[in-house]
Amino acid sequence: MKKRKIISFILFTVGASLSVAFVSMIEFPQGFEAYFKREYYNQFGPLAISIELLIASCYLFMGHGKANFTLALFGFTALLDPIFNQIGLFNSIVPLYGTIILSICAILCLWLSIANTFKLKRLSRLETILSVVLGIFVELFFNYL
Repeated sequence: MKKRKIISFILFTVGASLSVAFVSMIEFPQGFEAYFKREYYNQFGPLAISIELLIASCYLFMGHGKANFTLALFGFTALLDPIFNQIGLFNSIVPLYGTIILSICAILCLWLSIANTFKLKRLSRLETILSVVLGIFVELFFNYL
């Protein structure tokens, strides 16, 4: 239990720090019509990933039954961003430092969730597939649609 809370606190700290950094990168446009353009909403993609990390770390801290699902959702979303960027599906706006930090956290979170390290509710195959599909949806929503 102590290790779970320490890891969740570290993940929460990373998520909060990246959230602050990503919010400071958002440019708010002048004029009303600029808020309805795709370029404005694309800026929120990195923030959405870091908020997923915050939610997953809170669930992990509480030992909630859905902690493994949220950890897997964050892990797949964070890893799909650089993968989609590399295959040329879109140009990611996550800065390099964010990509590196989020990828390290994503690998850790995927390992924690799939291995069920803290004996929380085990991920079913359906939940694993759903976390991949939702991760793809989040990435495509903020970067491609």
